[in-house]
Amino acid sequence: MKNQIRHKEISFFDKVYQVVRLIPKGKVTSYGAIAKYLGAARSARMVGWAMNNSHVCKPHVPAQRVVNRMGLLTGKQHFGTPNMMQKLLENEGIKIKDNQIQNFEKHFWDPSKELL
Repeated sequence: MKNQIRHKEISFFDKVYQVVRLIPKGKVTSYGAIAKYLGAARSARMVGWAMNNSHVCKPHVPAQRVVNRMGLLTGKQHFGTPNMMQKLLENEGIKIKDNQIQNFEKHFWDPSKELL
């Protein structure tokens, strides 16, 4: 059974966090894919702002699983150390080279398709 985000009266950031918590281990998605799923296709940057604040959220938000549309680790500066985002993804079986996910299409998780 597929999970679905409940679109009740919650903030955009909280909706982003709900989506990110559903990304399976070993998969990644993009800021734009999350924005599109939430009905705000032109708000990828706002998703990025949400991810910048996700480290204080409870329950935990696996922010390492959100990258740019090309598979680049553009948010890595928001993790504890410069290589932490890469290490977290590699621990999930994702290969990274020069700050870019290898075989990005294989690891890409599209909430618009997965959360029907």
